[in-house]
Amino acid sequence: MSSSRTPTAATAQRRRWRQSDSPVLRAFARSRSVQVAAVLLLLIAIASLFAPLIARQDPFDPAHLDLIDAFTPPWQQGITGVFYPLGADDQGRDVFSAILYGLRMSLLVGVSAVALSLAIGVPLGLAAGYAGGWFDTLVMRVADVQLTFPVLLVALLIFGIARGLLPEGYRDDMAVYVIVAAIGLSDWVQYARTVRGAVLVEKHKDYVAAARIIGRSPGGILLHHILPNLLAPVLVIAAISFALAIVAESTLSYLGVGLPPTQPSLGTLIRIGQGFLFSGEWWILLFPGLVLLALALSVNLVADWLRDALNPKLQ
Repeated sequence: MSSSRTPTAATAQRRRWRQSDSPVLRAFARSRSVQVAAVLLLLIAIASLFAPLIARQDPFDPAHLDLIDAFTPPWQQGITGVFYPLGADDQGRDVFSAILYGLRMSLLVGVSAVALSLAIGVPLGLAAGYAGGWFDTLVMRVADVQLTFPVLLVALLIFGIARGLLPEGYRDDMAVYVIVAAIGLSDWVQYARTVRGAVLVEKHKDYVAAARIIGRSPGGILLHHILPNLLAPVLVIAAISFALAIVAESTLSYLGVGLPPTQPSLGTLIRIGQGFLFSGEWWILLFPGLVLLALALSVNLVADWLRDALNPKLQ
């Protein structure tokens, strides 16, 4: 009998990735931790997207709450006979359902804040690097001033100003937009400085000179020639900023200046659970905290993989 073994489909797939010409796939195939992080991130995204279908209840609809089941420990049934896999909080909310809905809000804020930072930082970096002169100096001095302050402090300042300008009756309704603006406006500097530095190098290359000779406009050169060559570092910064935006939103919500309890995020759930930690109801804080940790760690691992895979010096 032959002692040779037929490789499994997963092993064959990994071999194909390793032999691929794509450095991204090769880097992905070499790192088991990145594969686990990517799968975990995909599961988190799917769970948050389909939260209304997966969750047993809408935890922030008072009609769905069972106050008599408040503080039910994890993996037990409440007085009403309902099973709570992660326990219930002080209002009888299913912690598992609350986490699913909190994930939706945290991911929404993270994606929206990164999109806003990209929309501000990338065009400013392109224009500053290509035009130079007084505009470049102005943009970079503003960026330097903002970098002297911590991102969280800038976000707190923007959040406070925006909340102060809004009528009191609209503050909770506009809380998501305010927190997205606060985080997005505090993080555009990273994109602007990176893009501006890359443009200073790219605009002196031959393909840009050729585009000028054939009559391409500065806007066309930036959008169709220079910008495609800058996508790799911008993508890496966006991935890292996504994790930082989620943590920043959770920090603001934990401090009580972020999203209100009616629009929960993971930070809001952690803030609620912190008040019951020392009274014995540890699960109200622990499980949202673990989910936030897993989400931030997964995004950071994927971002590190992208940074290494897209860096030509490491190929």
